[in-house]
Amino acid sequence: MTSDTKEAKEETRSRLLWRLCSSFFVIGGFTFGGGYAMIEMIRETVVEKYHWLEDEEFIDLLALTQSLPGVFAVNISIFIGMRLAGPIGAVLAGIATTLPSFLIMLTIAIFAVSYRDNPTVDAIFNGIRPAVVALIVAPVVKLWRGLRLPYYWLWIPITSALLIWLGGVSPVVVIIVGALGGWFYSVVLRKSVRHTGEPDKG
Repeated sequence: MTSDTKEAKEETRSRLLWRLCSSFFVIGGFTFGGGYAMIEMIRETVVEKYHWLEDEEFIDLLALTQSLPGVFAVNISIFIGMRLAGPIGAVLAGIATTLPSFLIMLTIAIFAVSYRDNPTVDAIFNGIRPAVVALIVAPVVKLWRGLRLPYYWLWIPITSALLIWLGGVSPVVVIIVGALGGWFYSVVLRKSVRHTGEPDKG
């Protein structure tokens, strides 16, 4: 490898790491409402802007990171960083995602006492709360469209939400049952249908 080629690769790697870190720093610093509100911004960055993932890959990754402990936005950033730039990319992407929140929360913790009962601050957060709901709902609709599933499958997310919200069922149980159901449908049910020679309508 010539010195020019090596320098070019190093420059490309440095540019990639910069894009990775700056993108997740912005996501971590300008997305109100926690991890769920980050979904659409992360998808637009990694799928539409830089094409680091395909839509289906992103949906699969979202399902995986939702099933793991920790904040899924951080999990996604670590996964993408690892995929693009190895361990150093994973570490830098994770730090870039969490650093803005850490700095903001540290600042708030230092000065919160003096602004705790400030009506202007209360009014600002009252305006932010409804917007956060929209930030959560919008990516859910886009993700469903990206799955390209028939509408009769809507009973699964609706039932899951009702079980968690009204039934008090743990999300962990819903995830496990969903994974087992997906395995049963894909491996057992479809296999038995193919063996009988009937058309697969899934």
